[in-house]
Amino acid sequence: MTEETPGFDEKPDVPSGATPDDAEPQVASPSGSGEGAAPAGDASAQIAGLTAQLDQVRKALEERTADLQRLQAEFQNYRRRVERDRIAVKEIAVASLLTELMPTLDNINRAREHGELVGGFKSVAESLETAAAKMGLQQFGKEGEPFDPTIHEALMHSYAPDVTETTCVAILQPGYRIGERTIRPARVAVAEPQPGAVKAEDESEAGDEKKDNGPEEG
Repeated sequence: MTEETPGFDEKPDVPSGATPDDAEPQVASPSGSGEGAAPAGDASAQIAGLTAQLDQVRKALEERTADLQRLQAEFQNYRRRVERDRIAVKEIAVASLLTELMPTLDNINRAREHGELVGGFKSVAESLETAAAKMGLQQFGKEGEPFDPTIHEALMHSYAPDVTETTCVAILQPGYRIGERTIRPARVAVAEPQPGAVKAEDESEAGDEKKDNGPEEG
């Protein structure tokens, strides 16, 4: 039995090769619990950086949105232009076809005026006129309507006492239009008021006015 020697404290076992300092217990540093926390200045800088990145993303989004709106507007203009061109090409093709049919339609009108539009020829002629009307062809030109140089072509000229303005007194060849587009003017004979009749009418109106006002004072 071994007796403990008074005055000597027992030391923990030290592994071989270790220094005595390794056996001493480590004392925790008072500031050790806060080593992983970021300083307040670093947090503010990080927030500022995130705000700047957010502003850049927002600006890029606005630019892309503007580009998309511009492309959409360009596409809408392109689609309208294509549709307008398609309609124009169709109108030109229809007008070209109907222009070729006009001599035949003129022959039908002359045959109708002379009472020769009878039998099977009448059915064929009416079918042709119906088909032309479905394609938008409209005939115009009537006797007694005022002369309009934009839709009438005067082939004959005369004076008449019973007209007060230049008037179509005979339709020599009807005009044709498609919608608002005139493809052939109406060829007409026109009559103008007689110059003497107009002067006499003006003098008559002046005399009637003078009579209504009474004699002039001397």
